[in-house]
Amino acid sequence: MAQKPSIPKGTRDFSPEEVIKRSYIMDIIKDCFSTYGYQPIETPSFEKSETLMGKYGEEGDRLIFKILNSGDYLRKVDDALYSEKNSQKLISKISEKALRYDLTVPFARYVVQHQNEITFPFKRYQIQPVWRADRPQKGRFREFFQCDADVVGSTSLWQEVELVQLYDDVFNKLNLKGVTIKLNNRKILSGIAEVIGAEDRLIDFTVALDKLDKIGEDGVKKEMLTKGVSENALEKLQPLFSLRGTASEKLSDLKEMLASSETGLNGIEELEFITDAFKTLNLKSAILEIDVTLARGLNYYTGAIFEVSPPEGVKMGSIGGGGRYDDLTGIFGLKNISGVGISFGLDRIYLVIEELGLFPETVSANTKVLFLNFGEKESLYAMQAVTKLREKGIASELYPDTAKKNKQQNKQMNYAKKRAIPYVVVIEDKELISQTYNLKNMISGEQESLTFDELLNKLI
Repeated sequence: MAQKPSIPKGTRDFSPEEVIKRSYIMDIIKDCFSTYGYQPIETPSFEKSETLMGKYGEEGDRLIFKILNSGDYLRKVDDALYSEKNSQKLISKISEKALRYDLTVPFARYVVQHQNEITFPFKRYQIQPVWRADRPQKGRFREFFQCDADVVGSTSLWQEVELVQLYDDVFNKLNLKGVTIKLNNRKILSGIAEVIGAEDRLIDFTVALDKLDKIGEDGVKKEMLTKGVSENALEKLQPLFSLRGTASEKLSDLKEMLASSETGLNGIEELEFITDAFKTLNLKSAILEIDVTLARGLNYYTGAIFEVSPPEGVKMGSIGGGGRYDDLTGIFGLKNISGVGISFGLDRIYLVIEELGLFPETVSANTKVLFLNFGEKESLYAMQAVTKLREKGIASELYPDTAKKNKQQNKQMNYAKKRAIPYVVVIEDKELISQTYNLKNMISGEQESLTFDELLNKLI
């Protein structure tokens, strides 16, 4: 029996229309990246396991797709190890490579490997797919694209200011107005953990807090308790969940809460620098908001962290995120190279724009004009026009097959309708004699006889 075709869960096929719409988003992002001085790089789809493992926390490590060694991948596994059935020990023997989880860790590896070729500060952008063994659901896939912009080699907070502007610029050009750029600082989270006496549980604390929008306040507290954060610490944490007001008011309240934490106060000072800049630098359409419960679960963040929420009323997770990582390259041997970057979630951005009906009508994969095929002479005459139109950048086609006129005309017209091609050119004996083209508007039904120059002007 023939095999029923299917694809793995969490992956998708994309139709021509979807590819064109995705390209529209990526082109706007690329254009903004270039305008801001970022340069493109690409890295392999898979890395050595040692490059990726241990960089994303325990939960992140579980979501990394491992690649089995080629050939007899069990040859390095002895009977004793096999009988243990310990997957962690076993995986190191049978898998030496893994699909990349994100673009940031491979970028850090790239910087260290190519440090002698790079001029610092180095501003790079990267648009490539990543893979995560996550549970598929709306807006969450196992294979998806990230669009990243990072700067390494500078500790200046003007980089954070610029990245907020970059977010604002991209979403404004996509006509996705009213997105919220949430801002926090990992130093503030470290300060909070210190003040409530949970500094030894910082990772567990931030991982749980990062789930606030998914499991709610009670769910976060319950998870913290199971991870060893005490009841007393949770009581001290309560003011964090009720912070309200403007950015200045929130930061003022935080100063009181973190008065005894030098690290926490340093994080507040950094956020003040960013928010103060936007008292002068006006955002085009985005909303900048301080969210002190924003944690972002990735372990490598050390300073400012960003997350972008879609406009109000759209049920979707974050459509962008990022932050500062002070020494990510240090894990590969290059110390004291600070970096900061953001990512755009292409797939979720697509879903939000589609839901809001914000794709321009001009964004389509359509051919603009189809020349019908009634015979060899007619086709040769049509191909001359098609060639000239293509040289002018007008998407044109000749229907490839010919048959009896009436039957074939109906078939070819239906083909144009199904593909939503707006214009059709009919060429018969009279057009050959007069050297004209009978142009039909498939929407209005209007037909007119035109010279080539008139046809060209009509289609431009």
